[in-house]
Amino acid sequence: MKKHQGRLAAVGYALAAVILILAEHAVTDKVKAAPHPSAPADTQTVAINAEQAKQVRLADVTQRDFAPHVDAVGYVDFNQDQLAQVSSPYAGRVRDVFAKAGDTVSRGQALFSLDSPDLTQAEASLVSAAAARAQTTAALERARSMAQVQANAPRDLEQAVADQQTAEGNYQAARRALRIFSKSDAQIDRIAATRRVDGELRIDSPVAGQVTSRNVAPGDLVQPGNGPAPFGVGDSNSLWLVANVVEADAPQVHVGEPLFASLPALPGQPIEAQVDYVGSTSDAATHRVTLRAVLHSPPAGLRPQMLANYSIVTGAPTRHDALPADAVVREGSGSMVIFTTSDGLHFTRHPVQLGTPQDGYYPVLSELQPHLRIATEGALFLSNALALQSQ
Repeated sequence: MKKHQGRLAAVGYALAAVILILAEHAVTDKVKAAPHPSAPADTQTVAINAEQAKQVRLADVTQRDFAPHVDAVGYVDFNQDQLAQVSSPYAGRVRDVFAKAGDTVSRGQALFSLDSPDLTQAEASLVSAAAARAQTTAALERARSMAQVQANAPRDLEQAVADQQTAEGNYQAARRALRIFSKSDAQIDRIAATRRVDGELRIDSPVAGQVTSRNVAPGDLVQPGNGPAPFGVGDSNSLWLVANVVEADAPQVHVGEPLFASLPALPGQPIEAQVDYVGSTSDAATHRVTLRAVLHSPPAGLRPQMLANYSIVTGAPTRHDALPADAVVREGSGSMVIFTTSDGLHFTRHPVQLGTPQDGYYPVLSELQPHLRIATEGALFLSNALALQSQ
């Protein structure tokens, strides 16, 4: 009996040993199967493959001069100091028109003529005064001849002298009246000699330049002071560059500073001038201050009323690291970042502090390591790839 119990005990010990060994193996297997914690991911670097790298262009960080400036919008206009609105000082009906819009005219060249009742009256007065002057002059000569032979009374000679002086005064007054109508002495002499009343008033250009507008045709009735003026004549070799600057920027702009203009109508043709006027008031509707520059000898194709973008340099330039505009990514938080690389496949995100862009480049106000190579075209793709990797 005791021997049988000893055998059972030995079997129990063996089973327990087996169970213990199996349990240890199970724990070991669980430990081996348990995942090891991975190293934390790099949230500032993104890797791309060779095929994706073909869509990303690289460039070196360069340095450029950046001048403080003020941007504005505006237009091109006639030089109002050399623009004449030509009208008639007297009422009348247009007889002939001698020029059209776009013509080049000289100073004193006739633009149009009209039948003027005032001129007709003045010419008639000259004809009458000339006739009276001739008659009284002849009467005075006869009176003097008769006085020499005592054939008339002294008062007859005195009366003849008085009549001739009155006629002479009227004649000179009639001549001066015609000079008001811009009649020359030769024309006045011809009217007096021929006794012909025409009444044609010719309106001449007061300046040399180009006809900018024509608002009259034969048969039209012209009244002084009524608009628009029959003709506009301006100097086509002198134009105004007019810029409208926001109120906050206006104190930075002064007369004599360089102004650069770019026009959508003339791409790739920058225009340079100097500010010669800064307005003393701000427009109540737009809250902008007007400034202008005179442009002499404008380039071909530049026309008044064209829209323009302006940049006014307000200080000396300073040198900064420069980033192309397409290399900068604005994130949702408002941060401005770039992506640097050493091999073209791994790109690291770098926040940067930038100034106002100029000519397609941003000045870098924060420190950058020298000789950096950055992604330009494709930088936005890298930003999106990094954001997906971080999720």
